[in-house]
Amino acid sequence: MKEASAVGSIRVMKFGGSSLASPAQRTAAANRVLAVQKDGERVVIVVSAMGRRPDPYATDTLLELAPDADAGPNRDLLAASGEIVSAAVFAATLERCGARARALTGWQAGILTDGAHGDAHVLHVERTTIDELLSSGVTPVICGFQGADRNGTITTLGRGGSDLTAVAIARALGGAALDIYTDVDGVMTADPRRVPAAQTIPNLTFEEVTELSQHGATVMHDKAADLARIAHLPYTVLSLNSGAGTKVGATDAPQPAGPVTGVTASFGFTFMHLVPDAAVLPGGWEQDAFRVLAEANISIDCVNVNSAGLFFIVRDAEVKRAQERLTALPLAVRTRPDCAKISVVGAGMRGTPGVMYACVRAL
Repeated sequence: MKEASAVGSIRVMKFGGSSLASPAQRTAAANRVLAVQKDGERVVIVVSAMGRRPDPYATDTLLELAPDADAGPNRDLLAASGEIVSAAVFAATLERCGARARALTGWQAGILTDGAHGDAHVLHVERTTIDELLSSGVTPVICGFQGADRNGTITTLGRGGSDLTAVAIARALGGAALDIYTDVDGVMTADPRRVPAAQTIPNLTFEEVTELSQHGATVMHDKAADLARIAHLPYTVLSLNSGAGTKVGATDAPQPAGPVTGVTASFGFTFMHLVPDAAVLPGGWEQDAFRVLAEANISIDCVNVNSAGLFFIVRDAEVKRAQERLTALPLAVRTRPDCAKISVVGAGMRGTPGVMYACVRAL
């Protein structure tokens, strides 16, 4: 669960929504906190909204109350309310179990962000309030996923942003120990909900987790994984039911026996094929297509350019906008919906022959 630490050191414990979904789970999480404190460590807690859709206080459920709200301060205020409820409830649970606790919103905890509503970046964590509470023997219970800009306007950090909150706070506290509690026993070789035989990976490098998260593994927010990598901040991914979980750190961690570390699957993509009108478009038309999509802030992936045209995948939610923007160019747009992206990750794949063949054969 946790490594031995010096008495009086700080441990940040982040609990995901599935770890706080019921009174029994909240009590189990509180007991984990008390056990760490009994060992002499001071604890800072970061929480996500409780549960998942259709649970009443899950973020997606709350956003359904205003489905047409545009990204902005109103939508961010609504989205942030789930974590506020969660922090207050979990602080009460801790006090019922015998600890002293104080719920804090992201901005009360000193989290300063830019003004990008719905996908804000953490600029700074002012740790004064956290330090004052710890010095007085009170456990801070901080709302993840949220902060405020320089004008005091509430912002949110994007889906899975509570992980980013936890990493940013651990970094601000001078490299505090960090535990990320989720609904699986650690980082797995594949999604256990789809691959029952998936196994927990005991050790991973910063780079491997960053790549896995960027390719769709939901166990860790991709920006959080990248910030931990940049800050050289080791952390552990585990569940309330697991033992050691997955320890993430420097490249000297024990490596898997084979070249492949894990496999991720991302769904909800459409395959797009752009065919130019050779009689109209000059050479280099691909740059025009890329420019049009970039100006619309549409992200594409798995790009391939050859004599048959330009191929890529795009999120289903972006297909209509992409088609509308591409009509400005003299080309045909062909689509194939209901696609998935399979990513194979492993530091040992480079220079190892036969990996791609094995992947294609499995598909």
